[in-house]
Order: sequence, then C-alpha cells, then structure tokens
Amino acid sequence: MKGIFHNMGFWEDAKYIASQDPAATGPLQVFFMYPGYHAVRWHRISHWLHIHKLRTLARGISQFARFLTGVEIHPGAKIGKCLFIDHGMGIVIGETAEIGDYCNIYHGVTLGGTGKDKGKRHPTLGNHVLVGAGAKILGPFTVGDNARIGGNAVVLKEVPPNATVVGVPGVIVTKGDNQQQYCSWELDQVSLPDPIQQEIDQMQQRLNTLAEDLRKVCQEQGK
Repeated sequence: MKGIFHNMGFWEDAKYIASQDPAATGPLQVFFMYPGYHAVRWHRISHWLHIHKLRTLARGISQFARFLTGVEIHPGAKIGKCLFIDHGMGIVIGETAEIGDYCNIYHGVTLGGTGKDKGKRHPTLGNHVLVGAGAKILGPFTVGDNARIGGNAVVLKEVPPNATVVGVPGVIVTKGDNQQQYCSWELDQVSLPDPIQQEIDQMQQRLNTLAEDLRKVCQEQGK
C-alpha cells in the first residue's frame, strides 16, 4: 500500500496526521476513516487534472469529494505536503489559495476572497501554520510560517511569521522570535488574550480616571 500511494504523498500525509491526532490509532486508521485526509487525497487528484487542463473533470471530482467529506477545495488551490484537516466539515479553500507544508486546519475554516477580482484573491499560508475552528482568512495576503490563528478569528491583512491572531477583525496578540520554530498544533485557546475585553478594560480605566478628576473639580468649586 505504501508504494502505491507514495508518489502523491498519501502515505506520508497519513503518517503525519496520525502523529498529530491523539485519537488516531495509526496511519491505517487515518487512511480509511478520516474525511479530512480523504478530502486532501481527492484534491491531489483533481489538482493534477486541473493543471493538465482537464478542468471540468477536475471540478467534478472536487464536488464529489465535497459531497463525501463536507470539505470544499477548489482544484486550483495549491496544497503542500502533510496538511492535516481535523474533522473537516464546513471548510472552504478557494481557487488561488496556497497552503504550505505541515499545516493544521480545523473545521469551519474559510480561505476565501473579498470580492470578484480575477487573479490572486485568496490567502497564502506558510509552513507549520495552525488555523483554529471557524476562522476566516480573506484576501490575497500571506500568513507567515508558524503563525497561529485563533478560533473564529476574521483575518483581513498579512500576518507575520510566528504571530498569533485572534478576534474580529483579527488582531496580533503575540509575536514570536523569528528564529523560533513553533509546533503549529501548540495553541492554548483558553489562555489567549481577548483584544475586545482589553479595549473595554482600558475604556473603563479612562472613565474611572475622568470620574475621579471630575470629583476633585467639584470638590474644589464647592469650597
């Protein structure tokens, strides 16, 4: 089995996913049971047909894969080796999207565009990027190597390498050392800072300061 699928990276993909998912008992279980893995496997076939100008057949295969897996990947999208689509349902990856090696993408993610422009209109993910459940990355910009996108974030502009982005719209909350190599699956969703709450706290502090200043003025005028 390993020899049959080696040329398109099927077995390497399965081994990587098994190493990432604590629920997986091994590559064989991934090979037969994981819809995200199946979606990427079908995409590698449809992408080959797409670049060889057999685009109607390629699109047909991609739609068949969408029906089977709940994952929609346009045949034109470029996907590197060992992409782990966890759970998979509701993922959309657009025509000009590019995904590097060893990336992890969770369910409900969209790699989409922001309009009807032709040409490059979808994001490019570097290597070892993690995209949390429900996140939306929209537009023709780059998400750097080792970046991490928190669940339900909406990212509308470029993300530097090793950064963590959360919120709507996405805000960079941590910036890692450019020399540091993160494992893309290491994202503590519970302890991530909340930029909206931080703004509210800052506003509350300013209001408290203004209230204290006003109290002092009233006291001075009352003397």
